[in-house]
Formats: sequence, C-alpha cells, structure tokens
Amino acid sequence: MIVLQIGLCSLFAFAVLSFGAVEVWSQTILEVGAAALLVFWAFLFYRDAEAKIRWSPLNWPFLALILIGLLQFSLHGTAYAFLTRTELLRFAAYFVVFFLLAQAFCRRTEFEALAWFLIFFCFAVSLLGIVQRFTAGKEIYWMSSLNVQNDSFGPFVNRNHFAGFVELTLPAGLGLMIFRGVRRELFPLLVLLTIVPVSALVLSGSRGGIVGFVFELGVLGLLARVRRKEEAFKIAVLGIVALAALALIGWVGADNAIQRFSAVSKVDLTFSRRASMARDTNRIFLDHPVKGIGLGALTAVYPRYETSYDGLVVEHVHNDYLEGLAETGVAGGLCGLAFLWLLFRESRRSFTASQGHFSRGLHAGAIAAVAGLLLHSFMDFNLHIPSNALLFLLQVFLATSIPLPPRARDPQQRSARQEFSAVSG
Repeated sequence: MIVLQIGLCSLFAFAVLSFGAVEVWSQTILEVGAAALLVFWAFLFYRDAEAKIRWSPLNWPFLALILIGLLQFSLHGTAYAFLTRTELLRFAAYFVVFFLLAQAFCRRTEFEALAWFLIFFCFAVSLLGIVQRFTAGKEIYWMSSLNVQNDSFGPFVNRNHFAGFVELTLPAGLGLMIFRGVRRELFPLLVLLTIVPVSALVLSGSRGGIVGFVFELGVLGLLARVRRKEEAFKIAVLGIVALAALALIGWVGADNAIQRFSAVSKVDLTFSRRASMARDTNRIFLDHPVKGIGLGALTAVYPRYETSYDGLVVEHVHNDYLEGLAETGVAGGLCGLAFLWLLFRESRRSFTASQGHFSRGLHAGAIAAVAGLLLHSFMDFNLHIPSNALLFLLQVFLATSIPLPPRARDPQQRSARQEFSAVSG
C-alpha cells in the first residue's frame, strides 16, 4: 500500500501547490489522479484474497449528496447542467480520495508518516508564503505572468484560502505537542515547525482565518481539559507556541499584519456586501426549497437575485452552508446534517477511547482542524476550493480513525518500533 499512500499524499500536495486546484487543468489532473489511484487499489484488492474494505459511516451521507446531484442532472432539475456535471465529477474525486484514505492508512507507522507529512508540508508552504510576501509582491512563485490583483499569499490566489490551508494542517503539530505525541528530543523541532505557520497565518491578514485558528486553540484547550493529566504541561505548550509566534511576527514585520486589520482592502468584501450576498442566497433557497437550483449552479442563478451589484461575477457567496442549501435544497441540508452528526459521534468515540499519546494527539488535532474550518465556512468558501476540501476530508478521516494503542502495547508494530523510534513517542 505504500504506493497508494505516496499517491494520496502527492495528490494533496499537488492540489495545494497548483493554486488550490481551482483551474480547469489542475482539477482535471486531480480527478484523473483520483481515478487512477482507485484503479490501482482495486487491482491490489482483488489480488489479495484476505483484503477487506474499510467502510466509514460518513460515506453514506456523502454518497447521498452525490445522488442528489445525479438526480438533478438526469431529471433536468438543475439551472445549469454543465456546472452540475462539473461539480459531480469533483465530488466523485473527493469521495474516491476519502474512501481510499481508509484503505491506505490503518497501522501506527502509516499514521505517523501521514502526521509528519502534514506538519512538514504546512511548514514548507507557510515559509514559501512568508518569503514570497516580502520578495515577490503580488506575484505567485515569482512569476510575472502570475501577478494577481487579489491579496494572494503563498500558492493561493486568495489569502483566505491560504488561511484555510493553515487551519487544516497546523493543528496536527499542535495536537501532538499538547498531548505529548512525540519524543521529548523532537519537541523543539515541532515548535519551530509550528510557529512559522502561525506567523504566516497572521501575516496573511485573513480575519476569518485568524478567528478560526483562535477557535481551534479553544477546542484544543477543551479537549486538554477532558484529559486532565499533565494539564499544566499542555497550557505551557500553548503559551510557548503563542510567544514564539508573536516574536517571529514582530521580527518579520508586524506593521504589515496590523495594516491589513486596520482597513479593508479594495479587493476585500465589506461586511455589508457579505450580508447582502447571504440575504440573496437565502431568497434563492426559499424559491427552491426542496430540490435546490442544482449542484454547482449558483453562479448562473445568482445574478437574477443580486440586490447589491458591484460589477463582479459572484462564483461563491462566502458562506458554504447557505450555498449548499441553495444548490441542493432541504434534501442536501439533511445530508449535511447527517454528515456532521456522524462526524461528531465517530470523532468523540475515537478521542475518548483508550489509546496512546500519539493517537490521542492525532485525534485532537484533527478535531480542532475540522472545527476551525467549519466555523470559517460561515464567512468564506474554503470547502469550494479543491485543495482545502481534500484536506478537510483528510482531517475528517483522522478525527474518526481507529484509536491506536501505545507503541509498547501494539503487537503488530513491534518489528517497526526501532525504525520509527526517532520520530514518534
């Protein structure tokens, strides 16, 4: 399965580095890559007579939402068939990746490798964003052909989507630090790998992202109180990371971050504009309450309901929940509620089960990441950015994954204990 694991991680990295996979060419590669990995897994599955399919209960509401889109498309219940078909292909790729995660990762060593991938990748992309901010202006990858008018950060055209990326990857390291999921000698390295993304998040100036991150810290604090042992240590960890991040922000340029909060940029949406978009989208839902207007079709319908025109095309309304209701109606809303309920139930069961420090830290970080992005989705559309949607599903998988016992009590991992003793506790 190592090839499948590398393939999935490569798909996540590609989606982020290709501007969030928001363009047609990158979405095509993403969908073809997911299909290729599914075929490869099927080949391995049918070769192994003892192989079993690991099925998550969250698959059911996911498939139900896809079914709603298929019915809209096949029964001509969508306002724009092409957009619905495109969105269905994207959702199918998401489901394939979510399904394959459960098949590819099941052992402790595999989860350790995945956690360190998230930590190092978050650090690398955040460092890229900081360096690029002070050396390339509005260019992405220092390419004049990629000089964008929006407030870009890192490989993302929109700094709010970079913030969403950090929200989804940073808690992995925080969770392992707070719950002592790494060996003591690796703690300073993990602090370094964590403070750089925190600094990049603040420097990006995404208010929604920073609110989401503060909320994630609150979730981690609540989870730490559930496990009262060594509470002083956990509070100290949060304090160390916060102080180190503030010091780094002051060193690289706090004025830049403060300026972004003191005034609204010309390319930023005002609160009144966001409110008007929310009202207009609510009107769309009230006019199509049962079946919605069609998956992905909001951009085609919204101009007829727009009450505050500013000359720009509205592709998303900066509220993933309202947009989902407008496109899929009550049926889609029920699917979303079922998904969230199963996510809460399964993640709670996994976190409270008996397990080792690494496993509990991994679950805590994933729960915080999911909670942070769900909050951010009230004021942005990160779940409509393919890279962040995939990372969200990755964290959903980690939050609901099986509890892992301490290394000494895990008989399946004794042969690999010495090999990974340098990177995990």
